[in-house]
Amino acid sequence: MASLDIDEVRACFPSLESGYIYADNAGGSQTAQGVIDRIVDYLTNTNVQLGADYFVSVLSTKRVDEGPFAIAELFNAASIDEVVFGPSSTMMLENIARALENDIQPGDEFIITYEHEANNGPWKRLAERRNAMVKYWQPTPVSAENPYSVAYKVEELLQLVSSRTRLAAITACSNILGSLVPVEEAVKVLRQRAKEQGARKVEVCVDCVAHAPHRKMDVQQWDVDYCVFSLYKVYGAHNAAVYVRPAAMQTSLTSLAHNFLKVDDKPYKLQPGGPGYELVYGATAIVPYLKSLTPEDDLVASFNAIADHEQTLLAPLLNFLTDARQVDRGVRIVGTSEINLSRVPTVSFVVVGQNAIKSKDIVGAFDKKGGIGIRYGHFYAYSLIDNLRPKLDVNDGVVRISLVHYNTVEEVDKIVNVLREVLA
Repeated sequence: MASLDIDEVRACFPSLESGYIYADNAGGSQTAQGVIDRIVDYLTNTNVQLGADYFVSVLSTKRVDEGPFAIAELFNAASIDEVVFGPSSTMMLENIARALENDIQPGDEFIITYEHEANNGPWKRLAERRNAMVKYWQPTPVSAENPYSVAYKVEELLQLVSSRTRLAAITACSNILGSLVPVEEAVKVLRQRAKEQGARKVEVCVDCVAHAPHRKMDVQQWDVDYCVFSLYKVYGAHNAAVYVRPAAMQTSLTSLAHNFLKVDDKPYKLQPGGPGYELVYGATAIVPYLKSLTPEDDLVASFNAIADHEQTLLAPLLNFLTDARQVDRGVRIVGTSEINLSRVPTVSFVVVGQNAIKSKDIVGAFDKKGGIGIRYGHFYAYSLIDNLRPKLDVNDGVVRISLVHYNTVEEVDKIVNVLREVLA
């Protein structure tokens, strides 16, 4: 199996030349040079309205039309007509919930998680509008020694399925816990249980925002109806994309577009206006960048290489934070502590006990020292932090260190050295 050439990887990101250590990547990755080049090229040479007959507009339209092909490949969607662009994952999921409104009946049940509010809030608001019910798939501890070692268990998801289940909105990877959810397994057993219970119609919406930078998505293999991710967390610019299964597009969703547009089976159905043209064109550089990471010129090979490299980043960080001295000090990982492919290098922790330290103060020490960017808070997974026990200050939240494949072991060592000073 090919391994990453980390020097070649880092050369693709101009922001890394400064030597600053970017360790808040779950909030947004750095942008690959190829994406920057295409955005600049578009704005410089083809920044006109689409659909006209004159030469520059024809070229502009052609460039924007290339975007869905790239994103379809990332999703492993069957058609570009299954790909919709928008400004953010939060907005795209709100649009889906709005478009779904006429297909929801009073008493229908939605299963949601304690994860990012982007995949929770729209369904809670929709349930309120349509007199539906919300059920929560809650993460529970996996270690008696650490009450914050929570994870999502598929068997606990199944307990929530009933004859009234209409939608399950789950995450593929937690942006706090860093743990991967086995989407294919969860969806398969969920659909089977719903069928046994006599549910009339069940759709699944997957939040892949924290998953897409680290692992390959596969909406066909997963058998999901909706899937969303943010391009600015996958080395692109600040926009998002959503996959919609054709059956859902045609029979579940009401158009949000202008009433005179005939778009019942087209992505524009979920686009009240056009996407950011230059950002869509910029997205066409993401797949070539990812494929360039391995000789196979293949996304699966590249994401396997990414996953392997990220384990080398995860190991020294988790080994330090779970060392007996740090545990005695009061350090508790929020999530699981295993160093394996069941999680990505997004690591959250708190310092509790007799000598507790506020998350804000730990991050403040990093800021004072300079050169390393990490963050604290609830990261919009408000319900997750608010429901942890023993109770945490939800606004102080957790310290989160989130790494991606362009980070290095040497950078992790520097982060650990600062942590060692702060926790001394």
